[in-house]
Amino acid sequence: MIRLKTKEDIVTLREGGKRHAKILKELAKMVKPGLHVVELDKKAVELIDENGDIAAFLNYQPYGAKRVYPASLCVSVNDEIVHGIPIEGDTVLKKGDIVSLDLGLMHKKLITDAAITVPVGRISPELERLLQVTKEALMAGIKVAKAGNRVGDISNAIQKIGETNGYGIVEELAGHGVGYHVHEDPYVPNYGHPGRGEILKPGMVIAIEPMFNLGTKKIKLDADGYTYRTVDGRPSAHFEHTIVITERGAEILTE
Repeated sequence: MIRLKTKEDIVTLREGGKRHAKILKELAKMVKPGLHVVELDKKAVELIDENGDIAAFLNYQPYGAKRVYPASLCVSVNDEIVHGIPIEGDTVLKKGDIVSLDLGLMHKKLITDAAITVPVGRISPELERLLQVTKEALMAGIKVAKAGNRVGDISNAIQKIGETNGYGIVEELAGHGVGYHVHEDPYVPNYGHPGRGEILKPGMVIAIEPMFNLGTKKIKLDADGYTYRTVDGRPSAHFEHTIVITERGAEILTE
């Protein structure tokens, strides 16, 4: 069931979203060759605690998972699409890598969700293009997120950009409602038909998150139960914003 947010909720989500964006910006500045990814999680905890907020992903157990998520930040490197665990193993970033930073933040009991993919030093033109296009797809999805449109309009806008550029569009993972919980209705796929799905209404808060692979769209789940990778080992990019549907269109809460 979709739960519309109140005006008071949206004020709180807007406050949390600004804090959220600032944290991601600070984490992105840390990204460099030689950095142990666990340091990104430690910094995220520090920044969240400074504001008296809560890491929404820490100890969260999504449907189907056999254990809770053990970190505050998801850090996914190269062929890791989403949900990479920064405190397991000791991954060290290398020049030419790309790394997705995905954070859920709870501010005054309301949750925002956002992600960015960051280059590690200088990356190839091919990877630069992947990041650029995936971000463009996110903004295209947000552009059509208007009251009276449908979820399928968002999905199709994202799909068109992915297909036009020849990228593998991840189908098993998707955007979602957010706010009172980490995952809420509606489900927001990154592919689909315009004019289908739930009608978008003012007060709906959703996380839109295209995930494009440089190669195949096929994915696999690691033994850790959380990290999704590309089957062919080629890199993947991920960008995400939390938005609220208003009478005038979509407002991005996490920028």
